Amino acid sequence: MTIREQLEGDEKKVLGRFGQLSTASSGRPRAEPPDPMRTAYQHDRDKILHSKAFRRLAGKTQVFLAPEGDHYRTRITHTLEVAQIARTVARALRLNETLTEAIALGHDLGHTPFGHAGESVLAHLMPDGFHHAKQSLRVVDVLERDGRGLNLTHEVREGILKHSKGKGHIFTDNPNLMAMTLEGQVVRVADIVAYVNHDLDDAIRGRVLRQDEVPREILAVLGETHSERITTMVADIAGASQLEARRQIGMSEHCLSALVALRDFLYARVYENRVIFEEFEKAQRILTELWSHFTKHDEEFRSRFWPKGVPMEESLARAVGDFISGMTDRYAVRVYEEIYMPRPWMVY
Repeated sequence: MTIREQLEGDEKKVLGRFGQLSTASSGRPRAEPPDPMRTAYQHDRDKILHSKAFRRLAGKTQVFLAPEGDHYRTRITHTLEVAQIARTVARALRLNETLTEAIALGHDLGHTPFGHAGESVLAHLMPDGFHHAKQSLRVVDVLERDGRGLNLTHEVREGILKHSKGKGHIFTDNPNLMAMTLEGQVVRVADIVAYVNHDLDDAIRGRVLRQDEVPREILAVLGETHSERITTMVADIAGASQLEARRQIGMSEHCLSALVALRDFLYARVYENRVIFEEFEKAQRILTELWSHFTKHDEEFRSRFWPKGVPMEESLARAVGDFISGMTDRYAVRVYEEIYMPRPWMVY
C-alpha cells in the first residue's frame, strides 16, 4: 500500500458524511498517474503553491496601491488569510481540509495588478470582457507551465471559478454560481470574511477611516476587533451550515446581515473613497496606455512580451490581456516607464 492510499484510507475515517473524498474526485482534464505520496487534492495544492502565478501575488495590490508600510495586505497575504479561515471552517464541519486549501490558494491567481482597478480596465478593454475568477481558471488550465497548465482536478477548478461574488449574494441556490462541493462553498464565504476584515484593518491603519466611524450596530454583532470579528463569523458559519437538511454552507440571518452591511460600508467609505479612487485612476491610466501600446505594436509585443503559455495563433487582444493581468504592480510601472518615460542621455 502506498502512502497516498494510506492517506485516502484516513480520509474515509476522519471526514464527515459530506466531505469530498479524494478517491471520489471527478478527475483531471488530462489523465495523469496518481502521485505515490499525495492525494489528488494534496497534489493540486502543491502545484498551485509552486506556480509562478502564485509567487506573483506577492507583488499585486489588495486595496492600497504601492503602500509604504510593511503591514498592509497584498494579494498573497489575502490568499493566505482566506486559506486559514476556510481551513478552520472545513475542519469544524469535517470537510476535506486539503481540497479547501487548494481552492483557496488558487482562487485569485488571475487577479490583475492594482487590484480591482486593474480588473475594471481589462473588463472594459478586452473584447470579451474580463473577470479575475475566469482568468484564474485560465491561468491553471492554460498559462502555467508554458502552456501545459497545472491540470488540476475538476473540484479545485470549479471552486476557483465560483468563488467570486462582487456585490452579489454570498449564498445562492443557483448552481451556476455556487460550487458543487461544500469545500468550494466554504472558500466563497471565507473570501469575503477575510477581505472585509483585513480591508477594514488596513483602512484604519491608513487613516482612511477611524474605528469610531464603523457603524456600532455592525460591531455589536461581529465584534470590536479584527480577531473577534473573524472568530464570530467562523463560529457562525460552522454552527449555521445546514449540511443534513440542505447540504449547503450558510450563516445565521443576523450575522449575514452584519457582514453584508460591513461590505456595503467598505464600498462606500473605502473602495470608492475619493483619495483611493484618485490613485486607482492613475493605475488605470497606466494599464490603459500599456494596452494601447501593445495592441498598436503587434510585432514588438510578439517578439518581446508574448506570454509563453499562449499559442501564437491566439488573438492579439487575448494575449495582451493575459500579459497585463499577469503583471505585478511594480513590473507594470517599470514597463510603462520604459515605453513612455524619456531616458536620460549618458555623457562620458
